[in-house]
Amino acid sequence: MPQLRYTTPSGIQVVRTASKAPYRKGLGHLLRSLDTHRGIYLSSGYEYPGRYSRWDIASVCPPLEVIGRGRRLSFRPLNARGELLCRMLYSALRGHPHWESLEVRDGALEGQLKPLPGLFPEEERSRQPSAFSILRALIEEFRHPRDSRLVLAGAFGYDLLFQFDPIEFRLPRGTAKDLHLFLCDDIYFMDRKKERIERYQYDFEREGLSTLALPRDGAAIPPPVSRPAAPVTCDHTAEEYMANVETVRQGMKRGDFYEVVLRQKFSAPYSGSTADLFGRIQKASPSPYEFLLQLGDEALVGASPEMFVRVEGSRIETCPISGTALRTGDPLRDADSIRELLGSPKEESELTMCTDVDRNDKSRVSVPGSVQVVARRLIESYAGVFHTVDHVVSQLDPRFDSLDAFLTHMWAVTVIGAPKKWAAQAIENLERDARGWYGGA
Repeated sequence: MPQLRYTTPSGIQVVRTASKAPYRKGLGHLLRSLDTHRGIYLSSGYEYPGRYSRWDIASVCPPLEVIGRGRRLSFRPLNARGELLCRMLYSALRGHPHWESLEVRDGALEGQLKPLPGLFPEEERSRQPSAFSILRALIEEFRHPRDSRLVLAGAFGYDLLFQFDPIEFRLPRGTAKDLHLFLCDDIYFMDRKKERIERYQYDFEREGLSTLALPRDGAAIPPPVSRPAAPVTCDHTAEEYMANVETVRQGMKRGDFYEVVLRQKFSAPYSGSTADLFGRIQKASPSPYEFLLQLGDEALVGASPEMFVRVEGSRIETCPISGTALRTGDPLRDADSIRELLGSPKEESELTMCTDVDRNDKSRVSVPGSVQVVARRLIESYAGVFHTVDHVVSQLDPRFDSLDAFLTHMWAVTVIGAPKKWAAQAIENLERDARGWYGGA
């Protein structure tokens, strides 16, 4: 089996072993493992030439998790491999200037970030002390020109926006997480077009510490508490939601903002298999972004048609979506729906506004003059709807990196509104509870 060896700036020796798995077997066994163990399953069930292809990425029993809450950031081991990794990473991260403190506690790394400065230049917004400062250092530690398979994957919460653009909080946050990521050292990549599965396993050594020969295991997750079936409920009545919309309309008339995207939360008990639920979503709504994140204390399962932001090399890419029509399966009725959608001044102006905000986001970190709308109001077809989609690209300024591009787009205007800060304040004032993961990435 081919191996790649390299040493990180702090002296961690990395050994990557590559192998192939039988394509016909697929990755279903890993998906089912996520009912009982932590890990990730990311999939694309949608083809679009030049933009989306069909692939799967899976990893079970990661050695380490990274959890952020406010200005606190924790690196927690999930097995014996993770315990050694924490000790190695302490040496790599302890000197970072954005820590107020970093200590080893019960085998984990517990860090407190410095407060956000009161004033800073706009072009340096994404370089202020935050969880992303440490993630950037972690990415740089393991960067290697021949290795693009070591995975840091998980969820970023909506409230991360306020680490850079604070608003006045009204809703309680409790112990909600701002981010939850896994460092995955045993990763499967399945390319459905080439019908190939590649597996990459990593080991780490530093100053007598080594993960070689340590098991790639993890503690089992307790089964969910059984709950009786019940109807779907909503956190608003229709009248309450309409009243909030009217409040937003009045704010628009005053010039407070020009769009606010209010959510409604629908809930129902579920105590079945997480993997089965994911499979049902994949079948019902094939999408470019399908995900199951088994975080241990909770699982995130879903599918989304919208690219938040993609960075490959120096190319930044987004695909804002606004404008929706019902897809019936009847060709004549669907043709009429598409014609009506494309002819709607309201839908056109809303997508134009979203794309204008997106272009402005890119301009902060892009080479001047490189921001381009390369496709306008494309029709994308999904299981039950048609969407109109713009395609926006730019060239990343050499002074910035992919995390800068991620942060400057935070979060999509299509789930917040614009201007983002004032739309976020309206959301805080009108919604029933904090968004948590919703609206993040």
